[in-house]
Amino acid sequence: MTLNVKRIITGPFQENSFIAWQKGLVACLVIDPGDEPGLIQNAIEEEDLEPVAIINTHAHLDHIGAVTELKNEFGISFYLHKNEKPVLNNFERDRAFFGMVPQGAPKVDQWYGSDELNIGSYTIRIIATPGHTPGGTCLVISDHIFTGDTLFAGSVGRTDLPGGDWDTLCSSLVKLMKEIPADYILHPGHGPDTTMKTEMSQNPFLFPLLKQVNS
Repeated sequence: MTLNVKRIITGPFQENSFIAWQKGLVACLVIDPGDEPGLIQNAIEEEDLEPVAIINTHAHLDHIGAVTELKNEFGISFYLHKNEKPVLNNFERDRAFFGMVPQGAPKVDQWYGSDELNIGSYTIRIIATPGHTPGGTCLVISDHIFTGDTLFAGSVGRTDLPGGDWDTLCSSLVKLMKEIPADYILHPGHGPDTTMKTEMSQNPFLFPLLKQVNS
């Protein structure tokens, strides 16, 4: 499968929202639509695509702010890991804390938790990577992986928010380094794309974990 990926940077947190589609198909996936639903919708229409689902790596407010409007606009389902329920439940509180316009939490249509999701013609490998949040997940489609806020170019997810845990995140990062091929394209929730090879050679947060990967 040749996967096309379009990144739309949204909202005050400069979060990466993604549209992913297989070459030759109009059906697409919307991944982590964080804010500015009109901007995401315009990007979809520019490519003449038809969304079939919204799937999220986690439920922090900067990753789910556009879910409800896109669900209603396209009549599609929202997928989220079952362990993200407590994070989702704090959505309204968190928006108030940051002084954002009040907004109800989106309704989840499908809670996932297995190793694989099949949505239309897409097979999505699910890699549970808790640590940033309890249900943080990386989504593997073809040779692309959407890492959410688990792993960034040159950095890793913070663990000082409710539900975060540093030791758990480290275990998740070791698992990723063991399981993800070096040349896969990584699409993080913030910042530029990267590869596992680049991060294992340049990311200072991964250096202390490399012994565990090679053991």
